Amino acid sequence: MLISNLRINTLRLLDNLDHLSLIGKRSDGSVNRLALTNEDKDARDHLVIWMKELGLDVRIDQVGNIFGSRAGLINQSPVMLGSHIDTVIEAGRFDGCYGVLAALEVIKVLNEKKIETKSPVVVASFANEEGVRYQPGMLGSSVFSGALAISEALSITGVDGSRYGEELERIGYAGDMRPGDITPGAYLELHIEQGPILDRDKIQLGVVEGVVGISWWEVTVTGSANHAGTTPIEMRRDAGLAAAKLVERIREIAVKVGGDQRSTCGMIKYFPNAINVIPGKVVMTVDLRNSSETGLADAERMLLARSREIEISDGVSIDVKMLEKVPAVKFDDRIVSSLEKASKSLGIYSRRMISGAGHDAQLMARICPSAMIFIPSIGGISHSPDEYSSPEALGDGANTLLHALLMLAGVDVEN
Repeated sequence: MLISNLRINTLRLLDNLDHLSLIGKRSDGSVNRLALTNEDKDARDHLVIWMKELGLDVRIDQVGNIFGSRAGLINQSPVMLGSHIDTVIEAGRFDGCYGVLAALEVIKVLNEKKIETKSPVVVASFANEEGVRYQPGMLGSSVFSGALAISEALSITGVDGSRYGEELERIGYAGDMRPGDITPGAYLELHIEQGPILDRDKIQLGVVEGVVGISWWEVTVTGSANHAGTTPIEMRRDAGLAAAKLVERIREIAVKVGGDQRSTCGMIKYFPNAINVIPGKVVMTVDLRNSSETGLADAERMLLARSREIEISDGVSIDVKMLEKVPAVKFDDRIVSSLEKASKSLGIYSRRMISGAGHDAQLMARICPSAMIFIPSIGGISHSPDEYSSPEALGDGANTLLHALLMLAGVDVEN
C-alpha cells in the first residue's frame, strides 16, 4: 500500500472516544472527570492498557504525565503527539481526549501497516490541563517544559482542600520519571477548535500558528455597605454600581483595542450580598486575551486607567491584582507548514488561525518546535455535553495528524 493512501479507521476512533466518555458520564450526558479523581484514575488505567496493547513503552513522570513510546529506526529525539484526558465539570467527550485517542489511532495504523519511522514517536497525556480542581491549568505540560517546579506542583492545594502530590499517590500515578527526561524534536497537538470560526466559515481544518497571550486579574471594589432604603442616592459609595460600570468598560476595552482582543468579566461576588443592603465590596475577575503582546499590554493599561476613573467618579477604592500571565506563543513555521502540506495532500481545505484558548502546545513550544490542528466545533460549543464534531471532521483531523507525523518522523509520504 502506498504511504500516501494511508488513512486512520474513523469508526475505531469513535468507538474509543465513546468508551472513554463512559468514565465519569452523568445522566444528562455530560462527563465529569476532574484531575486525579477516581474517574480520572479509571480513564488513566484504560489509556495505559491501550498503550501497552499497541506495544508502547509506558512511562509516568513525577507529576502524573503519561507517555507511550514507539521506537524509531534511529535513536534521536522523538516526535510527540499529545493532549489531555481530564475534563471540566459537565464536559463533552471530545475536548483533549480526541487528541490523545487520535494519536493512539495513528500508532495503530503504523503497527497494522508495519511502518517504521526514523524518529521514535511518543504519545503524551498531560496531567491537569483543565485546571478545575488544581490551579494552574496545563500543570503537567508546565512542569514538563520547565515553566513550573516539580515541588511547587506537588504542593498545590485544590479547590476541595486536597493536595496534588497526595492525590497523585492515592490513585497510583506518582511516577518516578523526571519531567523532561524525554526531549521531543517536535510536538503536535490535535484538538477541537472550541470556538465557532471553522464551523461558521465552513472550513474543514484549522492549522494553528499561535496561541493568544492571556492575563488574569482580580479586581476588588470597596465602597461602604449601608441601608438600601435610608441612604440617599447622592450619599452612597456603592461598590456594586462601580463594579457594573467597570464591567461595561471591560467590554469597551476589547472594542477599542480591536483585532482579536477579548475582554471578559467571568466571576463576580457581592458583599454582604443581601437584597436590602448597598454592596460594600465586590470581588470580580477579568480575563484579557490578545495574540499581540502590544495589544495585550494596551488592554492592561486601559483596565488600570478605567479603574482609576471609576474610583474618582464613584468615591470607591479599586484594587487591581494580576493573578496570572501567559505570553502569546507563535508556533514553529516548519511544523505549521508540514500540517498545511499534510492537509493539502489529503484534499482537506485548511486555513491558518490563532487559538483563543490555552493548550499544552503553548508550553511545549518553550522546548521544541510545536503546532496544533483544529477541527470544527459545531456551533462553537465546548465545555458542555452539547460539544460535537462530526465523524468526518474527526477523521480529517486524525488523518492530517497521521500524514504530518509521517513527514516529520522521516517517512517519505510520496512513495
